[in-house]
Amino acid sequence: MMNISVNWLKEYLPITLPANELAEKISRTAVEVEAQFQPKGKMQRLVLAKVMAVTPHPDSDHLLITQVDAGEAEWVQVVTGAQNVAEGQWVILAQHQSIIGDGTKIRKGKLRGVSSQGMLVALQEIGFTDKLAPKAFEDGIWVFQAQDTVNFEPGMDAFSVLGLNDQILTLGITPNRADMLSMNGTAYEVAAILNETPVLPTFTLTETTTSAAAEIKVTASVDLAQKYAVRVIKGVQVGPSPLWVQRRLWNMGIRPISNVVDITNLMLLTYGQPLHAFDLNQLPQRELVVRTASAGETLVTLDGVSRITAEGDIVIASGDEVLMLAGVMGGQSTEVTAATTDIVLEAAVFDAKAIRRTARDQNLHSEAAQRFERGVNVEATFTALDHAAAMIAELTGGSVLADRIVAQDMPYVAPQVTVTLEEINHVLGTAITVDVVADIFQRLAFKFTEQMGTFIVTLPARRWDISIKADLIEEVARLFGYDRLPATLPTGVTTPGKLTPKQKMMRATRHILEGLGLNQAISYVLTTPIKAQQFRLDELVPIELAYPMSQEHQVARGSLITALLDDIAYNLARSQTNVALYEQGRVFGIDPITNLPVETEHVAGVITGQGYAGNWAYQPDQVDFFYLKGLVERLLTNLSLAGTVRFVANANLIEMHPGQTADIYVNDQYVGLIGQIHPTTAKQYKINETFAFELNLDTLVALPKVKEMYQPISRFPSISRDLAFLVDRAVTSNELVTVIKQVGGPHLRDVTVFDLYTGEHVAADKQSIAYTLTFVNDDQTLADAEVNVVIEKIIQTLTTAFNVQIR
Repeated sequence: MMNISVNWLKEYLPITLPANELAEKISRTAVEVEAQFQPKGKMQRLVLAKVMAVTPHPDSDHLLITQVDAGEAEWVQVVTGAQNVAEGQWVILAQHQSIIGDGTKIRKGKLRGVSSQGMLVALQEIGFTDKLAPKAFEDGIWVFQAQDTVNFEPGMDAFSVLGLNDQILTLGITPNRADMLSMNGTAYEVAAILNETPVLPTFTLTETTTSAAAEIKVTASVDLAQKYAVRVIKGVQVGPSPLWVQRRLWNMGIRPISNVVDITNLMLLTYGQPLHAFDLNQLPQRELVVRTASAGETLVTLDGVSRITAEGDIVIASGDEVLMLAGVMGGQSTEVTAATTDIVLEAAVFDAKAIRRTARDQNLHSEAAQRFERGVNVEATFTALDHAAAMIAELTGGSVLADRIVAQDMPYVAPQVTVTLEEINHVLGTAITVDVVADIFQRLAFKFTEQMGTFIVTLPARRWDISIKADLIEEVARLFGYDRLPATLPTGVTTPGKLTPKQKMMRATRHILEGLGLNQAISYVLTTPIKAQQFRLDELVPIELAYPMSQEHQVARGSLITALLDDIAYNLARSQTNVALYEQGRVFGIDPITNLPVETEHVAGVITGQGYAGNWAYQPDQVDFFYLKGLVERLLTNLSLAGTVRFVANANLIEMHPGQTADIYVNDQYVGLIGQIHPTTAKQYKINETFAFELNLDTLVALPKVKEMYQPISRFPSISRDLAFLVDRAVTSNELVTVIKQVGGPHLRDVTVFDLYTGEHVAADKQSIAYTLTFVNDDQTLADAEVNVVIEKIIQTLTTAFNVQIR
């Protein structure tokens, strides 16, 4: 992913079309534009103001009263708690009625009895995250450096000054288009799309007469680094970067740190070439050595983490000390600080496979590693080094010593690829001409020769993704326009396709659940080790990733419920209290006997709040166990399973409420679970009372099915009987219903519970359950005498089996 500043891109190209149209052209031709946004967002009325006076608040020991010039007829009085405010500063004023980063509208008012007409803000208050803002929020309001305020006038639009009016395009860079991980590479691409010629940045490097070779020695082998060189810059004064540099960095998603570090990051964005600056005076010895690490060497990287090297990692060392993980991240021992006066600036092209392995082993996927893994423009490596040296000298007052010290410089041999016009038209199904193809190669800035329709193309180093004629044909296709390629239907004999029984059931499951009011969710397959153990329907061992990309995605999921509970929490945090979701997908584990991985298709659902919306006349109750049980019964009924669905109480699942949880069986086959999420578990997920179920779809697919046949409604009347039984509390209604259906005969059509009573006139260990039994004969009118015989049989059987008493 790469953020692209449209304002910065306009320095390369004469872009006049709106940002959304530019984004659409890039998406159609090159890579997907995943997002387009303006850093300003919905903020309003932020202006520059000059602090004219600061006085203590008469009724507070931490508030200050400021008078600021905001370009109005009179000074604006603002009360602030920022202790870093001082007379003469240029600051950002959120005026009365302005809107700041979190959507808060600023209004005039009184603080401890003193009128305040606005608010002086820190960058974090206008949308900057702590990872992006150059200074901590605790340090106070944002104050502009004097060097940046030469052309400031009170009342100027702060959004323009801070660059927040810029349009930012977030590009989804595919692995083969690493050239677009730089502004130069993106400029070439956009120039080809718009048929323009990019103007690349230039610089002037001034060197002293003193040779850098006297200051440091560098060594590197070609198998570790194709290119490796350094520049020495002495007499630097480290401090904040000018506003234009900081503005460029934070719009691209990088936090400004200091003028030296910021310039290395600026070159990273400009050329796609990672650079690193060492404090020359902190090197253990006056040398830099590119070598492979031994297992167990240690260093502390710039993120403050102590790292242990693996054998084969490429490192930069000085003497016996490891200074940095080459191409991944520098070390704290030689980082540039405010006390630094002399620096060594490094540029290199490291072995991509080694960098990828180190970044993966250390779980440290930095901006530099991302580019080295995918490849960098080897012809721009030393140009970026010199450009950075020139800028550091300019912005820090330092002097660049003469001569670039080069340890490795493998020459670039430009590959040539041959493709014919006939091959291009055959693959694309077009009839484009030589002139069209030649124009496309010229727009791409590819050198080529053409003779009799045969193109020999010499590829620039910035496009290392092109190596065969198919790549060139793709370049022609995308610049010609995919929408202009002819559409044809396939010819020949086709094989009609159909869904397998498993696919049919999976689709039916989705349709049934959506018909029952649940919405589909799609979650990540990877989760945390704790969540991978929760709500499992099996005894499989969780599958752990050898090299997880984050702490939240370390293990393959063992249940679908955990992610759905996260979805519930997400909705509740946004005031959506009535939520019903389902997900269909695979869960994973390792069979402890065979030690082989197992994938199983599951479906799960969660529900919280009210099952459906109420109105002025009726407010529905909160969902409960029986509400969800009804949904699951309807699902299993509609799947036409040949067997009896049973719910057996289970108090042993620690994530589920022990009194409202059941295992689900079809005959004697265990197929899933249902119940209320345990209050303790619900608290961990930050959710309200929630009910969930999960079913093993593979098991359901394997179960026998009944053939669905139309059954006409009986022409003869039904007979209903109500029976109330006094029975032990340990006996479940499901047990009673099962027996009733077994002995009820062929005419028993339905058994429904209509009452459950415990309390006065009923013993403490007893319960009264009442049922309505419905009998129908499809062939003739059913007589009361026939029903009475069946009723007596049911009563006798229940009395024998459960010692029931008729009430």
